[in-house]
Amino acid sequence: MENEKIITASSGYKGILLTIVLLGLGLGGLILYNEYAAIIVFSMLCITAATFSAIGLMVVNPNESSVLVLFGEYKGTIKDNGFFWVNPFYIKKKVSLRARNLNREPIKVNDKLGNPIMIGCVLVWRVRDTFKAAFEVDDYAHFVDIQSESATRKLAGHYAYDNFDDEQKEITLRAGGEEVHLALEHELSERLSMAGIEVLEARISYLAYASEIAGAMLRRQQATAVVAARTKIVEGAVSMVELALDHLSKKHIIDFDEDKKAAMISNLMVVLCSDKDTTPVVNTGTLHQ
Repeated sequence: MENEKIITASSGYKGILLTIVLLGLGLGGLILYNEYAAIIVFSMLCITAATFSAIGLMVVNPNESSVLVLFGEYKGTIKDNGFFWVNPFYIKKKVSLRARNLNREPIKVNDKLGNPIMIGCVLVWRVRDTFKAAFEVDDYAHFVDIQSESATRKLAGHYAYDNFDDEQKEITLRAGGEEVHLALEHELSERLSMAGIEVLEARISYLAYASEIAGAMLRRQQATAVVAARTKIVEGAVSMVELALDHLSKKHIIDFDEDKKAAMISNLMVVLCSDKDTTPVVNTGTLHQ
């Protein structure tokens, strides 16, 4: 397999000067000496040579390149910008070296746990090797588009969408951050290297559960949040009850038997853990009523 060859072409100003000289000789011979057959033949040859010379003129803009092919043989790539003159028989193929964005629409895939999710990615890329981009694949821009979808599907299959177990430290698509993005970049770089494409950046741009399970997963998230909140509330309530009983015992404000202590704990827990405002009941009798 050939590699990219960088070549330097002749100045286009020399080529255009040669073209003008040949064209002047040809037209001058036809105008001044049109009665001589030999002069006419010479003039026609000069005009033909001028036409071929003009075909060899080319302009390479900044961050562009031109791949040169002569009768099916790769001759090299011009990456310098400017005005050049090359062999008129060269086939010149423009290849842009500018960075490009690819923002893929979200696609439906299955994550590591088999849940259907919608995932999209944004990719920044550019051509690094013009030979591979021009000859190793049919259409390198379309190749990037297809391979980015394939890499996104593979990435989604390696990670779960989310993780509701706090003790489990497995990386997920939602919380993986830079590690997930680096995994996507690495996968794309391997796939696109054969086309001479350099991956500058790759990130997940859209991530959500598929519509058929979105409602159920939302309720699951809400339930998880409620359980976590209730756990904190109960922990705080137990600490407050323990503190209240300890202070009452130390200051000898009231002596509790086991029944009274259980009743007080029950009342305090109801007041502290209830999700609604409690309504106090004033006892006008004795403590035993």
